Amino acid sequence: MKKIGLLVSTLILSLSLFAACTPKKESKEPAKEKKEWVVATSGTLFPASYYNDKNELTGYDIEVVKEVAKRMDKKVTFKEYNVDGMLTSVQKGSADFAANDFSLSDSRKKKFILSEPLKYSFGSMIVRKSDQSGIKSFEDLKGKKSAGEATTNYMKIAEKYGAELVSYDNATNDQYLTDVANGRTDVILNDYYLQKMSVGALPDIPVMILDDLYFNPTENGLLFSKENTELKKEIDVTLGEMKKDGTLAKISKEFFGADVSVKPDVKIAEDIKIEE
Repeated sequence: MKKIGLLVSTLILSLSLFAACTPKKESKEPAKEKKEWVVATSGTLFPASYYNDKNELTGYDIEVVKEVAKRMDKKVTFKEYNVDGMLTSVQKGSADFAANDFSLSDSRKKKFILSEPLKYSFGSMIVRKSDQSGIKSFEDLKGKKSAGEATTNYMKIAEKYGAELVSYDNATNDQYLTDVANGRTDVILNDYYLQKMSVGALPDIPVMILDDLYFNPTENGLLFSKENTELKKEIDVTLGEMKKDGTLAKISKEFFGADVSVKPDVKIAEDIKIEE
């Protein structure tokens, strides 16, 4: 009996020491209560997130976030990733949200949510000026080299129509457009307003937007994990105030030359469904 008593006492002591030595799980501060936000972005997506001539990070999404932070009395640190890196950082919590002209595919809706729309838009195609890259219909994408980041919906649409995918990792707009112009690639499927501004900013590169093959209306906003709904709700309130007082329209016109915070009046040729 004494041996059993000794064993029990030893076991209790061991468990007590283990509990004392085991580090407590660190409680994570709710994002909405933080004094500083970490925001994921690319820094290469003109005019949503890019570096200006003064080497300053700016763009529509960036300046909207700065204004939201100012109104909510927060500081902001921007961290740059490619698309997959942004999604991972938001999902893992190393970034509070992402600001990079995001829309939600059906697969992303399982893990992420968007703020109230910052921008309404639709898809378009950039091709060579000389021959329109031989594209006059969606079916003409078959066999063409389509440039973009590997996991985007735009690349999935190109693949659906039989295009050969040429993947880039966080490349700049001039690289994308130059490669179309010199024939390394044939077409870029992406957001219309982003493409319009890119082509306008680089007029010496002989590319153009096909004006009769618009597709897939989109709503773009700040991207949050599904666990971060409270911060999303608070930011939505501030975005609503900015829309109501005209601030969102003002920032939009500065970067897009148009008010992208309202739905555009354009003819959409196709609403293309893709497999997730």
